[in-house]
Amino acid sequence: MSTGETTPIGSIHISPRAIATIAWQAAMQSYGVVGLAPKNIVDGLAHIIVKDPTHGVDVHYDGIKIDIDLYIIIEYGTRIKSVANSVANTIQYQVEKATGLPVHEINVHVQGLRISDYD
Repeated sequence: MSTGETTPIGSIHISPRAIATIAWQAAMQSYGVVGLAPKNIVDGLAHIIVKDPTHGVDVHYDGIKIDIDLYIIIEYGTRIKSVANSVANTIQYQVEKATGLPVHEINVHVQGLRISDYD
């Protein structure tokens, strides 16, 4: 499944994987996010075998709107709600700016907390 738009000189298709890559990059640059997590054990095992840049991001596009599920690990000691809201807003802005398509919903699933090693 891919997004499609027809122009006078051809058509434009944006794959959900490309949208997931944009969302992944935006999430990793957000304050308080230390990583993305697998949504389940099967996804975790697959990531060990194949390093996937869209790991922890699911994109659903129905032809009209984009829905994104994001599975993140947050820095211990940060305000979870603030980080999750910030990540969702950043991803919405970056995806809409890059694709020109509306983002309907972003679900942020906090899968864990991690204490950074400052040594």
